[in-house]
Amino acid sequence: MNKAKVKSLVSENIVVVVLILLCIGFGTASNTFFSSRNVSNILSQMCTNALLASGLTYVIILGGIDISVGSVAGVAGIIASYAGLKFPNMGAPFAILLLVVTGILVGAVCGAINGVLIAYFDVIPMICTLSTMTALRGVAFIITGGQPVYGLPDSFSYLGAKRILPTESMPNGAVPVVVIFTVIVVVFMHVLLSRTVFGRHVFAVGSNRNVAHLSGINVRRVTMLSHTLCGVTAGLCGICIASKLQNGQPNAGDTYEMFAIASTVLGGTSLSGGSGSVARAMFGCAVIAVIKTGMDLLQIYSYWQNVVIGCIIILAVVLDMAQKRGRN
Repeated sequence: MNKAKVKSLVSENIVVVVLILLCIGFGTASNTFFSSRNVSNILSQMCTNALLASGLTYVIILGGIDISVGSVAGVAGIIASYAGLKFPNMGAPFAILLLVVTGILVGAVCGAINGVLIAYFDVIPMICTLSTMTALRGVAFIITGGQPVYGLPDSFSYLGAKRILPTESMPNGAVPVVVIFTVIVVVFMHVLLSRTVFGRHVFAVGSNRNVAHLSGINVRRVTMLSHTLCGVTAGLCGICIASKLQNGQPNAGDTYEMFAIASTVLGGTSLSGGSGSVARAMFGCAVIAVIKTGMDLLQIYSYWQNVVIGCIIILAVVLDMAQKRGRN
């Protein structure tokens, strides 16, 4: 019985086991892996992926997909950058407010477009978000003329690049501001999904749309709001990227959707819908961040890093299908 319990516990928390093994492996191979500076860098690198994954969890639980989040992030970062140029003397609090408001508005509009097309016009999620991904990336290049948006004030980078709580080994600060911001957003998304009526409706629709409809749940409204939330987190991801770089890049967020989807599925969110967790998706984000950072420390070529990340995405899908068969 004890062995069965252990086996069940490991099976249910396989992503945590993998994360621990990866940390042990990279920690053994590199003396600097567990240094405070490297841990801080891992947390910082996780942020963009964590923001995207927190919103994608809702959409995937519904049984859908959103591959436009990277393009939404790119457009949000560009619009925030142009807005930042209008206020060359703004302070850090105003810069953060400007970034957050821009990210929310741009993300909500883009997400709502996807939601309306999918919920009210019955467009297949993959086709819909593939189309908006392509269109938004084109918009990003049209707006900028293919050139980065430069000349932003130093306060613009506070959210994405500033660190607080200096230590002896890290005099510039040990805790990135973007990590605190990401934690706030992720906690909100987790509570909304796991502790509210709307969250229960998301799971109900993902489990069985017809039964949810017969139970009185407005399936279309839940679908549209879920895609809108996914767009909002993508927009917030985009403003964090722009703030960190202190400029707006037309190709920002490119391929980020693949990492976010892999992280979400690694965290146990089923691609067939009906089950998932924002909190567990963060473990998937940690796995991706640890692998990328560990390979950088070991000076593994970026080409091989792409191969490894691609294999992880395949592994995530295989694990999801295996878990589905196990439940059946």
